[in-house]
Amino acid sequence: MIGALFSLARPALHALDAETAHQLTIRSLSLMPVTPAPRDDARLAVDVFGRRFPNPVGLAAGFDKQCEVPDQLLSLGFGFVELGGVVPRPQEGNPRPRVFRLSRDEAVINRFGLNSDGLDVARERLSRRLGRPGVVGVNIGANKDSADRIADYVACIETLCGLVDFLTINVSSPNTPGLRDLQGEAFLDDLLARSVEARDKADEGRKKTIILLKIAPDLSLETLDAIVATALKRNIDGLTVSNTTVARPETLKEKALAAETGGLSGRPLFVPSTRILAETFLRVERRIPLIGVGGVDSADAAWAKIRAGASLVQLYSAMVYKGPGLIGDIKRGLLEKLAQDRMSLPQAVGRDASAMAQGRF
Repeated sequence: MIGALFSLARPALHALDAETAHQLTIRSLSLMPVTPAPRDDARLAVDVFGRRFPNPVGLAAGFDKQCEVPDQLLSLGFGFVELGGVVPRPQEGNPRPRVFRLSRDEAVINRFGLNSDGLDVARERLSRRLGRPGVVGVNIGANKDSADRIADYVACIETLCGLVDFLTINVSSPNTPGLRDLQGEAFLDDLLARSVEARDKADEGRKKTIILLKIAPDLSLETLDAIVATALKRNIDGLTVSNTTVARPETLKEKALAAETGGLSGRPLFVPSTRILAETFLRVERRIPLIGVGGVDSADAAWAKIRAGASLVQLYSAMVYKGPGLIGDIKRGLLEKLAQDRMSLPQAVGRDASAMAQGRF
């Protein structure tokens, strides 16, 4: 039903500029009643991070930036949702227009710049859903004009622990000046050490909030080596691979829009993000789970992410083009893959990582 409704609404939504259409979508979701998510086949359940995910298909950060509709999104059938990015103080982000549809490429370029209602508003909204079912997390960042960016991440962790299942440290957005510099080894070591310390203190006496690190797809393998080593050293719970890319593949059809600055997501991100995912899997050697993001627009793409090393996958841009019916399509397709290959999801994780790291998909 909801897929059919999207098919009807899509021409009207795509006639609007991308940001206005998205705001209308969030508004429409906020008016929906919160209903239980459809029950998933038990074969899709994933046990990682000390949590049970009813299925491995999650919503990536950036869709519900202001933490407004997490339960409505779970009702669509996602196994988990990631909200945000949230920063401590409200900030407007970059001037509009700041998001562009590359329709012929099934891609999106955004340069939002972490526009956020701020930490206090996020805390208030998340407090209202305490006790409700569903795995929910928040992507956290630093204010653009912050004098102490690590302190910004710590403030978010101290405030949001106990309200969500996981927090994703975002040091890989290309749209906040200098943010990707935080992936440098020395700075990252300090950031992760202080973040884990803040989490442990905030969660003392209760189940610990999962701490994840989201990395860029544009890393050299030498830099990836350092990031993985630092993440393992500081005992974070997992890595999310990857954020948007600043690269512009020559294969893009929307040449004029491709010249816009910002992070590219959607189908063109699939190959580079999956390759860096496989490289990451080979380096972590199953010591921590990975979440695969970038170009997930079908069951085949989700299955490839899993075979490259992802225990869970996330999508966002594909929803712009295929709508919420895509979630059920992916889950049904994954069940067919499992039956065809006669294996469980855990058995499939990383099965083809070595080949995919070499670009053999």
